[in-house]
Amino acid sequence: MSFRQMLLAGFVLIALVLSAAALQGLRVLESFAQQSRAGADTALGLTTAAQQLAQRTVDMERSARQFMVLNDPVLRQRYRDARRDAESALGHFSRAAPATLGGVADAWRAAADQAEAAIEAPADEAALREALDRLHRINGRLTVEGRQWIALQNARLLDTLEANRLRLAWQVLLALLVAAAVAAFFGWQLARPVKQIEEGIARLGDNLLESRVDVEGPSDLRQVGLRLDWLRQRLAELETDRARMLRHVSHELKTPLAAVREGIALLDDEVTEPLADGQREVVDILRDNAHLLQGRIEDLLDFNAAVFDARRLKPGPIRVDEFLNEVADGHRLQAKAREVDIALASEPIAVEADAGKLGVAVGNLLANAISFSAAGSVVTLRARRASGQIHIDCIDTGPGIDENDVPRIFDPFFQGRRQGATPRQGSGVGLSIVREYVQAHGGRVLLLSGDGGAHFRIELPLTH
Repeated sequence: MSFRQMLLAGFVLIALVLSAAALQGLRVLESFAQQSRAGADTALGLTTAAQQLAQRTVDMERSARQFMVLNDPVLRQRYRDARRDAESALGHFSRAAPATLGGVADAWRAAADQAEAAIEAPADEAALREALDRLHRINGRLTVEGRQWIALQNARLLDTLEANRLRLAWQVLLALLVAAAVAAFFGWQLARPVKQIEEGIARLGDNLLESRVDVEGPSDLRQVGLRLDWLRQRLAELETDRARMLRHVSHELKTPLAAVREGIALLDDEVTEPLADGQREVVDILRDNAHLLQGRIEDLLDFNAAVFDARRLKPGPIRVDEFLNEVADGHRLQAKAREVDIALASEPIAVEADAGKLGVAVGNLLANAISFSAAGSVVTLRARRASGQIHIDCIDTGPGIDENDVPRIFDPFFQGRRQGATPRQGSGVGLSIVREYVQAHGGRVLLLSGDGGAHFRIELPLTH
């Protein structure tokens, strides 16, 4: 799947999960609404039936008593018509709950038959009165039990609503969890290759060309990874060609330069003939510039060797406090000549690193700090733990770094505008070598802002 297809698939799956939860909720609500409507209709029917049954019972009692007095067949027919109307009301109770209200309805029918039988025997007025009283009691019982049945149905409906609410809440929660899991899965599937591409670009920017750029994920992002790896190989080839050309040019320059220096030496020794004062001055200029050119060529070779050696570390355990003492001891004579003190402050930290290359990096920083510091000043060299890293700081009180020079201070052969008390004759590769060796250890070197002087920091990952 491509990046777009995977993104679309993630959106579709999340939409389907949430839509299923919404449809389930809608179905539950619709079912509850139907049950509620049915319960309301039944309750209304029972209430109406109870009122109708009470009215027809009164009509039956009136017709029966009048028939007992007048013995008019029309009144007996009215009694039967009223009972027939009452039977339709009894049907509501029988349909509602045959096990409870239905049984009471059957008792009502039996009492109505007893009253009708008493009408057929006019002399049995007591039996008629008893049957009519029984009908009224049964009406009251039906009304009470009808209300109880309605209350029971409402309670059951509320229980059903609560159960459905809890079930719906769990379903919605499950849908949200599934949607979150789907989103997290697709997010991880999409974020992982993007991060791999970002790390690959960062390695290319740091000139770490040995590691292959391997991207896992959607097909189009994998294709981007392949193009980045092709770019890595191309950059590695160009870097190899550059280093090879630099070595060849440097060596080719050293051969004729050696001949030039030999010729200058012969002239200076007056092997051919004595030199006039003007000629002596020209020879001195030639000799100084030949030495300067020789130094530049050697600096080129040193920087090229540093870039090459930075990829071949020989790490081992280092006690940082002892390590800094050794580096400082190597620069005591330079500091004494400049009348500069070296202040050391280090925690007892152990780090896994190449002592030789790290010593060159720290030594270059310390040498620069001493060179740019005025007589009587102090150069601070310290180390401490910080957020899973070790920070090695080199701080001086010299003229500092010009703001315009900060972006290029670690570039090869770049020299800043500000100079120390004594102008330096370096070529500007020292800080570049520091950066190469520190990056080879998986760290970085920074120039921190300060009120005065220069503050360089080496950040290395702690292995334990």
